[in-house]
Amino acid sequence: MTTGSQNTNIGLRHLRAVHAVRDEGSFARAAERLGVVPSALSETIRQLEEAAGLPLFDRRMRPPQITPAGRDFLVETAPVLQDMARAMARMQDRARLGSGRLSIGASPSAIRDLLAPALRVFRCDHPGVELIVHDGPADQLAQEVAEGVLDLAIAGHSGDTPLLHYRPITQDPFGLAVPQGHPLTQLERAPGLEDIDPDTLIHLEGMTGTSRLLASYADLPETFRTGPVRVQSTFGQLCLIRSGVGIGLLPRKAVLLFDDPNIVFLPIKGLSLARTISLIWPARRAMSHITTRFIEIWQRSVS
Repeated sequence: MTTGSQNTNIGLRHLRAVHAVRDEGSFARAAERLGVVPSALSETIRQLEEAAGLPLFDRRMRPPQITPAGRDFLVETAPVLQDMARAMARMQDRARLGSGRLSIGASPSAIRDLLAPALRVFRCDHPGVELIVHDGPADQLAQEVAEGVLDLAIAGHSGDTPLLHYRPITQDPFGLAVPQGHPLTQLERAPGLEDIDPDTLIHLEGMTGTSRLLASYADLPETFRTGPVRVQSTFGQLCLIRSGVGIGLLPRKAVLLFDDPNIVFLPIKGLSLARTISLIWPARRAMSHITTRFIEIWQRSVS
């Protein structure tokens, strides 16, 4: 027997062979359990003994008996096989989508129509998968997808980057959000920009996706781009509009987010501006099987 051999690769196959012989009490029954012929099992044990430099079984006995060195080897390697079995069970469970995690980002105005229907089906089909939903501005969600915080997102197109893929879903037209009973709701036609008092507009502060789109729209008068009343979020903007503080230029889905009867969305004559809502996923990171499955369900829900 060659001791300390460095030429034989010892792996799980060898460990399983030793444990099977001990469990079954014979080489023949162990070979049957492992699905190999007895001669192949004997060769596997021989390779392990050669690498170890000690016999693991006393072959003079019938059936062969485990040696003290073999008994110690069984004790020390049992946790390896147990850990491997647990890891494989977890992987198989995840492959069946019995467990795992999916992190999705969505603009608040996209949740109800573009995300929730797919989430309901996914939860019903795969209740063991943990779902995390982040809502927020499109820029923030896109960054979280790129950084791996989120698996994917449904949000406005916040700009091209090699780190992300965008698939357009729908166009969300801009219009005017006004409180119920506002004079513009009494017109028998769609209001035009000339009907709007720019001093009554409530603006979004900072470079959000909405404010960038408005700033880049060439046909929008300068007085409509910013003003003395500014808020940090669309939610705050809608709260002020609802309270009668002013009016705002917003995408339709944002205005109708809560179906609030106290806020009215008015299309604006001649305003051909819309935000593109897209499915966003990483360009340089492979999708998990959970993400792939969710997208399959999502595609059916929006088709």
